[in-house]
Amino acid sequence: MKNSIEIKHGFLIFLGIGIFFLLMDLLGLADKNYLRFLNAFIVLYGINKTIKYNFSHGNSDYLDNLISGFKTGIIGVVLGIIGLIIFVYLKGGETYLSRLSDTFFFVGKTNIIKYCSVLFFEGIASCLIGSFVLMQYWKDVVIKA
Repeated sequence: MKNSIEIKHGFLIFLGIGIFFLLMDLLGLADKNYLRFLNAFIVLYGINKTIKYNFSHGNSDYLDNLISGFKTGIIGVVLGIIGLIIFVYLKGGETYLSRLSDTFFFVGKTNIIKYCSVLFFEGIASCLIGSFVLMQYWKDVVIKA
């Protein structure tokens, strides 16, 4: 049952990130790098929902919930990267990507593999840090209760 919650909330992360970036593209803000950091809140929201669900259903094991939150985030990130690959190729491939990749991560010409690899490792780090921070919060909430 827990895996279905992780998948459900991971898919919610994917939908949130997808809608966020589609809106940015439609509004002509896709090249504004500082707005891309807002997707972290979408990932944290999905991870928090999983951890909150686990605690409300009697699972208060720290490591178990940490891993559950991390898996939720990874599912969302992987689905998001797959969606990004499809979106980039629908919008024109490498030429569209060159417009997106003008950030501090990439100097010069990049390709879809490099771009998605950096996003994947950044996503893993974000999910791990986010899961840990949220577990610290929930641990304190449960102890005080």
